Amino acid sequence: MKHLAAYLLLGLGGNTSPSAKDVKEVLDSVGIEAETDRLDKLIEELKGKDINELISAGSEKLASVPSGGGGGGGGAAPAAGTASGGADAVEEKKEEKEEEKEESDDDMGFGLFD
Repeated sequence: MKHLAAYLLLGLGGNTSPSAKDVKEVLDSVGIEAETDRLDKLIEELKGKDINELISAGSEKLASVPSGGGGGGGGAAPAAGTASGGADAVEEKKEEKEEEKEESDDDMGFGLFD
């Protein structure tokens, strides 16, 4: 990926046909050592091709790839017969909070391993 990024930077800079040496110089300038075998393969694959055409062709291919989405389903609706279902849930939460409060009062600042 670093080789491709350097290649593309050179292309943006006006070098329409960067060589392996050019890419190595860019990578060396930021302290990255180029992997010769990967760089040679990249240069071979991109030789004689227009960068902009490759990017647009890749974008078209990427657009056809399903990427999930579709949104999730909504939350479950309460049952039709329980009109007070929400009120019961609120009361249960209040009771749980009160219980938690009582438990913390019993602690008195001492831990299990103190």
